[in-house]
Amino acid sequence: MAIPRAAKTQRRTRIQEEKEEQILEAALDVFSVSGFRGSTIDQIAEVAGMSKPNLLYYFRTKEAMHRALIDRVLDTWLEPLRAFDADGNPESEIRSYIRRKLEMARDFPRESRLFANEMLQGAPHVEDELRGPLKKLVDEKAEVIRSWAKAGKIAKCDPYHLIFSIWSTTQHYADFDVQVRAVLGQEHAGAGRFEDAARFLEQLFIDGLKVKSVPNAS
Repeated sequence: MAIPRAAKTQRRTRIQEEKEEQILEAALDVFSVSGFRGSTIDQIAEVAGMSKPNLLYYFRTKEAMHRALIDRVLDTWLEPLRAFDADGNPESEIRSYIRRKLEMARDFPRESRLFANEMLQGAPHVEDELRGPLKKLVDEKAEVIRSWAKAGKIAKCDPYHLIFSIWSTTQHYADFDVQVRAVLGQEHAGAGRFEDAARFLEQLFIDGLKVKSVPNAS
């Protein structure tokens, strides 16, 4: 993880920690709207309510702030996948994963858009993480899904595309929130839209993964 400049001092004070969080909150606001390329240190300093020299004491560069945020997002975003339990009931595990991903879309929309912007720009700051730790984790969980299918607990499927599909359908509610609320209209665009989405996606994925019975040959 990128280390703030102030964090390298021997004694990191509570005030330093608070200032770093203040800066990262402001940076998250700016990056999630304008992307990395469209954001400036001056914009972040203005949102943070501090001078540019003061901000640069804590983070030397725009890249340092962006990397610190991306590292946090990756760690938070992958936690539900890490919790995918090979010994658990497949239906329960998949339901739980869908719901946790939707909760994150609801609770961390800025983080989701920050990550989406990074992917749209070709992942210049996190490609090593995607090809390394992320791929390793997804490979591991793909094997879990394959083992469930092999044991006859779920229908055979491509585990990678199953994971991608859950990512895309759940994160849609963060990355395209304005569109979702506009189309649903005032009556259905409240907080309950996430529960509605959860029920629909559970039905979609769980029904699609049910083992189909084979008719008896006569």
